[in-house]
Amino acid sequence: MSGDDARLIERFLEMLAAEGGAAANTLAAYRSDLDLASEQLEGGLSTADETALGKLAEAWMPLARSTVARKSAALRRFFVFLQEEGFRADDAGKALPRPSPGRPLPKVLDRADLDRLFAEVERRLAQAHPPLADIRLAALLELLYGSGLRATELVSLPRTAIASDRPFIILKGKGGRERLVPISDRARAAVARWRELLPSDQAWLFPSGKKHLSRVRLFQIVKALAAAAGVPPDRVGPHGLRHAFATHLLEGGADLRALQAMLGHADIATTQIYTHVDSRRLVELVNAKHPLVDERPARS
Repeated sequence: MSGDDARLIERFLEMLAAEGGAAANTLAAYRSDLDLASEQLEGGLSTADETALGKLAEAWMPLARSTVARKSAALRRFFVFLQEEGFRADDAGKALPRPSPGRPLPKVLDRADLDRLFAEVERRLAQAHPPLADIRLAALLELLYGSGLRATELVSLPRTAIASDRPFIILKGKGGRERLVPISDRARAAVARWRELLPSDQAWLFPSGKKHLSRVRLFQIVKALAAAAGVPPDRVGPHGLRHAFATHLLEGGADLRALQAMLGHADIATTQIYTHVDSRRLVELVNAKHPLVDERPARS
């Protein structure tokens, strides 16, 4: 990578962090895509013309549409930054492809699968002296399904984040946006039981060594529970439980805007993906509740 590319990429990332409040994972993804593009263009990314970017797009052809869309979006934003800051006179990003990645429908656990997961946890807790790992598991599962927390949000909760007398927490999610997340009575009880076993000077609710539980370890824990409960592990994960939280709330009559706030989605369009699972209920709702339903034309 040329010195100019490295310097400009670094300034771009600093801008994203300072002005856009980009998360560490987002910055890492941008850095990876930009560094790789610079290497493919032999250090000429920041000065690339339409021909050079066309060759870059050709190199992306074997990749999945979603991957190309991500890479292209990262580079387009980089070129906008270069133009706005006066490092280029033009916006070279217009030459990059704009494939639609498509939005896959979320895989949603059905009620029977969830019942199996919770039944397995209850079976373990019914022992006279359940292992600490199972008490922790109960708190993790209740928060994943009962509050729709993202995996990163869950594992990084401070020890004092959830109070037994407060049915909600305030989280700072993607982009530094704060949101209020309701915590069910079941989840608060499970967390209280687990917290009693933690040292009083512990900083994290779910500690692991000197830090908190990792997302990878949380993924492994959920998969192991699924296997023990007789649910195919490939159908279960932390994000799948978040999807189930959203879907089942919507099925129960939750307002889409309220669901958006609880999930921390910046755009209502992201939340609307969950309506696919409940189209039948929405049709029934219109037929039963619309004010014109009872205004049928009189028969002659």
